[in-house]
Amino acid sequence: MKATVTVMLKTGVLDPQGEAVKSALLGMGFDSVQGVRQGKTITLDLANGTTRDDVNAMCEKLLANTVIESYAVDMDS
Repeated sequence: MKATVTVMLKTGVLDPQGEAVKSALLGMGFDSVQGVRQGKTITLDLANGTTRDDVNAMCEKLLANTVIESYAVDMDS
C-alpha cells in the first residue's frame, strides 16, 4: 500500500523558492508564468491496513508544519 502526501505552503504565506523559480522562468522568456508555488511530495510505503487517519496523524505530527502548510493525502492499495 502506498500513500502520497503533497505539502504546500498555505495561501498568504510567502514562498521565496516559488518566487525564485518564477523569476528564473520569466528570465528565460516564459512570459506566460504568472505565479509559482513550490511544495514537496512524500511517498510512503505502508503496511496493509494503514488508514487515512494514520497518514493524517503522520502529517500532523511530522510531515507538515500545519501552522504554515497544508497537505493532501492520496492513498493507493
